[in-house]
Amino acid sequence: MSLAVVHSRARTGVRAPGVRVEVHLAGGLPAMSIVGLPEAAVREAKDRVRAAIQCAQFEFPARRITVNLAPADLPKDGGRYDLAIALGILAASGQLPVDALAEWEFLGELALTGELRDVDGTLAAALAMAGNGRRLLVPPGNGAEAALARDVEVRTARTLLEVCAALEGRKTLPEPQPLPCHAANTPDLADVRGQAHARRALEIAAAGAHHLLLVGPPGSGKTLLASRLGGILPEPTDAEALEAASIAAASRRGLDLLHWRQRPFRAPHHTASAVAMVGGGADPRPGEISLAHHGVLFLDELPEWSRHALEVLREPLESGSVSISRAAHHCDFPARFQLVAAMNPCPCGWAGDPSGRCLCSADAIRRYRARISGPLLERIDLHVEVPRLPPTALRTDDAPGEASAIVRARVVAARARQLARDGIANALLDHTRTNVSCRLAPRDTALLERAVDALQLSARSLHRILRVARTIADLAGSDAIETPHLTEAIGYRKLERGRERAAA
Repeated sequence: MSLAVVHSRARTGVRAPGVRVEVHLAGGLPAMSIVGLPEAAVREAKDRVRAAIQCAQFEFPARRITVNLAPADLPKDGGRYDLAIALGILAASGQLPVDALAEWEFLGELALTGELRDVDGTLAAALAMAGNGRRLLVPPGNGAEAALARDVEVRTARTLLEVCAALEGRKTLPEPQPLPCHAANTPDLADVRGQAHARRALEIAAAGAHHLLLVGPPGSGKTLLASRLGGILPEPTDAEALEAASIAAASRRGLDLLHWRQRPFRAPHHTASAVAMVGGGADPRPGEISLAHHGVLFLDELPEWSRHALEVLREPLESGSVSISRAAHHCDFPARFQLVAAMNPCPCGWAGDPSGRCLCSADAIRRYRARISGPLLERIDLHVEVPRLPPTALRTDDAPGEASAIVRARVVAARARQLARDGIANALLDHTRTNVSCRLAPRDTALLERAVDALQLSARSLHRILRVARTIADLAGSDAIETPHLTEAIGYRKLERGRERAAA
């Protein structure tokens, strides 16, 4: 037969759409052409494939060879199609059984010697194959990553010869095993001295997946608190861990296979650009907000960030995803992250401190706080002041605070109540579910209305107060939101009240 079809996978962001590699041999002068929107690395495959086939002691057909990578409107890049092209040429020329190719999908770049080299996006390809009944063959270096997808049978081969021997039934290819996942040494909340109010807010944020803003002078413990959030969050589910791992694998830094089950914690520098935050490039890659998917994104020195870099967070904070559109690419990246931000109260950092050392004018404080827009601020559920502690509160010989394991047990119990009631964390409730799950008694409804009117809050802020109150009730084991739960939730929105009057 002069026609063969081989299955492979492209990489588009964190997706891996299927690609049919169709190889046709015809009469005429010997030549080889690759069609189907191939980029430079794909067009160069014809030279790698020819050398690999000849080094493997096969015959490279002296005929006109046409390789079509379908669908034709999907851009193809990288050397990931080399193995599939080589197998298609061998099958179309009668040197391999064509029927044996139907139950496999192939990924791998070919060296001139016929060895298989690693490619990126194998985890996304394995996850995309779930349920299609085919097996995936990858280079040995990609085996552990692809094996994380437990619903797909994965095999590895070192050379083109091994692949051909397996397709002919003369060899059994090894099945890779995922590397053992090690527990990361996350910082313990017991290291934080004092700051009971901020510790309480951190626990509420972890229980309901709420966004958190810490405001306080330098050295008050804002960064210390933020770094402890990961240690009190519930363990991610298998689906969440795999989704986050596939995003990390699509980044240029790659996936850490030894800690792939750990929730990501991203802390970019405040000089990061908007593109670095949301992702992009000629070949779109995920940005910081996507790399923090199902984890924590920590933004220190919030007012020092560029206005544009902060404003691009507004839509992902609501939708949990970001769309990247370029001339030849369109990618959707998930971005369901938990934002923790920290800032000083004024340019010098000491506004409101009892020492009275702040010399910033009211206008300077107002301009400083105005760097954070109102729409962004109201998307953050908890606004917490972190005051400077007296030296006596920092004594190391005093008993430490609650350890992360103790707090985490309460967080897990509260999150379990939310999942049993609504199937999602409280911070993710939509408008309809908020009205159902966050019902208030009539007197509490009047209290909330008075608070919203006094603080001049928006409808978005009102709903976020209700969700935070629902989380506080869940931590208390209460089926209904009671007055103490609501008043505590209202107290976490005071940074929005009269921002200009507060600055004065």
